[in-house]
Parts: sequence; C-alpha cells; structure tokens
Amino acid sequence: MKQDGKEEHLHLKIRGHEIVIHYYRHGYGKRHLLTFHGFGQTAPDMFPLEDNSVYTTIHFDIFYHGKSFWSDSLGSLQPDIWKEILVAFLDHERIERFSLMGFSMGGKFVLASLHALPSRVESIIMLAPDGIKTSTWYSLASYPLVIKPYFRSMIVKPWRFYNLVNLVEKAGLLDKGLSKFASLHMDTRKKRRRVYYSWIMFKPLTFRMKETADLINQYEIPLTIYVGKYDRIITPDAMENLLKYVRKADLIEIESGHNQLIAKVAAIHRQKSI
Repeated sequence: MKQDGKEEHLHLKIRGHEIVIHYYRHGYGKRHLLTFHGFGQTAPDMFPLEDNSVYTTIHFDIFYHGKSFWSDSLGSLQPDIWKEILVAFLDHERIERFSLMGFSMGGKFVLASLHALPSRVESIIMLAPDGIKTSTWYSLASYPLVIKPYFRSMIVKPWRFYNLVNLVEKAGLLDKGLSKFASLHMDTRKKRRRVYYSWIMFKPLTFRMKETADLINQYEIPLTIYVGKYDRIITPDAMENLLKYVRKADLIEIESGHNQLIAKVAAIHRQKSI
C-alpha cells in the first residue's frame, strides 16, 4: 500500500510523446476522489477540501502548474487525449469508480473526465467552475487562431496585454476586478507563459452544457456546485448554463469572492463533520 500523503509521478507515453502526471495521495477511504485545482495553483491548494475518512483522495497538478509535464509536441489537450491519460492513470491505480472535484480552471478537467468516462463517475463537486460559462478575460485567447501569434507575443511584450485589457475595460466588457485578477497573473514572464499555454492548450476542453447535463441525468450523478456571492471571475448566474438542463443538483452560494472560496467551503465541511 502506498504511503499516505506521498507524492507520486506517473510517466506515460501518449501517442509517441512522454508526459508526466504528478499527484498526491491522501487518506485511506474506500471511495476515490480526484481533484483538480484552479489557475495559478498546484495540487496542495486543494488539500483543505479532502475528507480522509470517506475518500482516498488524488490531488493532481494540472499541466503547466506544479510538477506535471505536458509535451508541447502533442499540441493542445484534446478530449480524446485526456481520456487516454485518465484511463491509463486509473488502470495504473486500479481505480474503477471515482468522484470528481474541481475549482475554477479545474472545472474544465472535471467536465472532461465526466465526458470521458461518465459510467464510472460516482459524484461531482465543483467550486466556481470554469467551463460552464467562461469570463471575458479568460476567453481572450480562445478567439480564432489568426490572432494566436498576438497572444503569444504577450509573453515577451506584456504591454500588449495591458493595452488589450484597457481597451476591453473601457468598452464596458470587463469588470475592474477581473482586470486586476488578470494583471496579477501577468506580472512576470513565467506567469505570462503559464497564462498563454493554459489558454491555448486547454481550449479544446469545451463541452455543450446540454450534453453534459444529459450525462449527469442519464447516470444519475449527484452534482453539487459552490459559488461565491461576490465572485466576479465565475459568477453564480453563469451556473444556469448547466443547471437549467440538470434534473437534480445542489447550488450553494457562499459569502465569498473567487480566491477565498476553497477556504470557505473547507470551513463549512469541517463544521458539518463536528
């Protein structure tokens, strides 16, 4: 049996290219929970949300964050490639059924995992998930590839990014809070590179919410979504894009902004366990 809390690395060869999945294993529960962190975070940011009495929890480092490695030669992360990765990981760990949890950007990986293996998903918990309806600033690089070189140039010419943000903000299409959030992740070359590759490489992990809801309904997967009342990155109203199609789900609104949501939800879970 693997040690509780031990860091793990899984080296995979996907379509002729080497990638690395870095993750942490916590707890010895009979059920398995896979978690996916938000943009700019790493796996340990999700630790406060685990319940070791119920789950064996696997916390992943998403590519371009932490110690996971994605081969750029593979191009963008397509849903079918993610399915290959997920199946290989589950086979390696001998996991048959599992639950999913994701915060912010991690919501895209929850949705991708659901679409990949819906019959094996036991439950879903998402916190302010991206992928249901994406905010304007996070969608900027998702426009046609003819402007892809412009976004890539922002890595070494950040003034282009700030000019674009100012333009969109003046047009009334971007909340000031969002521009501050975006700027926070663009103040160094390393951060700008992470923004660019996360935008471009994860763009294909996009799904129709009607099809997503059909899977949740068909397999009767319990769905809980936490949102922050004051969140300007992923707004509570955006969840309606999915929930209007789901027969049964829990939407829980918390007195919180975006960055505080993990801590607030973890506190609620601790109180319930007392």
